[in-house]
Amino acid sequence: MPESAAMAANASWPTPVSATAHLNLTGKAFSVFDGCDSQVEGILFDLTLQCANVVVGIPANILVITVLVCNRKEPATSDIYLGSLAFLDAYFGFMTPVSFLNLYLWQSKAVWSALKFSYGVKDTSGPLFLSCICLDRFLAVVFPLAFGHLKHVKYRLGLSALVFGLTFAYSAAKVVGGLPDFEKVFTGEILTTFTWMVVCNASILWALKKSGGVGKDDMRPMKRKAFKIVLSLLCVVVANYLPPVALFPFEDYYSPDVFRCYVQPVGFAFLNISSTIQPLVYLSRLKKLPFLPDACVPKCCPCVAGDKDKTPPATQNPSD
Repeated sequence: MPESAAMAANASWPTPVSATAHLNLTGKAFSVFDGCDSQVEGILFDLTLQCANVVVGIPANILVITVLVCNRKEPATSDIYLGSLAFLDAYFGFMTPVSFLNLYLWQSKAVWSALKFSYGVKDTSGPLFLSCICLDRFLAVVFPLAFGHLKHVKYRLGLSALVFGLTFAYSAAKVVGGLPDFEKVFTGEILTTFTWMVVCNASILWALKKSGGVGKDDMRPMKRKAFKIVLSLLCVVVANYLPPVALFPFEDYYSPDVFRCYVQPVGFAFLNISSTIQPLVYLSRLKKLPFLPDACVPKCCPCVAGDKDKTPPATQNPSD
């Protein structure tokens, strides 16, 4: 699949060697809209949704990091995954204004390379870190004994380092471009991680539903709350990741221009907006937010206004 500069929408569109050779031979000037100059609607749709990452997502992700730092004395097991994801989502949000400036002002190939790297980070870090969070919850609920032996932070640091390594390797390869069938790497990744997250969360929901039996009345409120949290996160996973999962495997059914200029940007738009939705879901579960008076929490998050029970910091985390 040729990499055009539907580039502005997402960098998951590598340039084949043949296309690169053609550009070099013809001496065609670089353009961030090359190939989609007259079909920019899909690209602008993606960037319009990404504006939410700037206005809401960046502050929300910074607030998530602040909350995790404030709770560092009593951390939840998956805080390192949430913190890493919030940091990378905030970084991705900061790149959106750069995308607009490069589209309409700078037209710089060097800046476009930096943008491709940021899109590679978003393509990989979100699905992988969410998969780590799902794994953490899955072990805690379904295999509590194994989870007890794996609670040491060194395991999560090691897994986080692996995810960062895979993320930066993928992003660097995206910047280099020209790798044969490179776009299939993302398709395979998103299909695998989406399947894992759905199966994992469904297993957690089933285990929580079964655990609320006779003789466990004192546990029922906590189990009900956990059930609602996991269900809400499953809905977020489906809303953000189902569109690309449903569209991208059928690339051959679209013409190259339609797929590159419309299908891909629209599919990535749903994935990219997760940089705003994910931190908001986390913050909606908290009783108190740093730097905000207690009265502001019910106004900002009405869904928790009626919950009067005190919850330890570790159980406030929707990843547990």
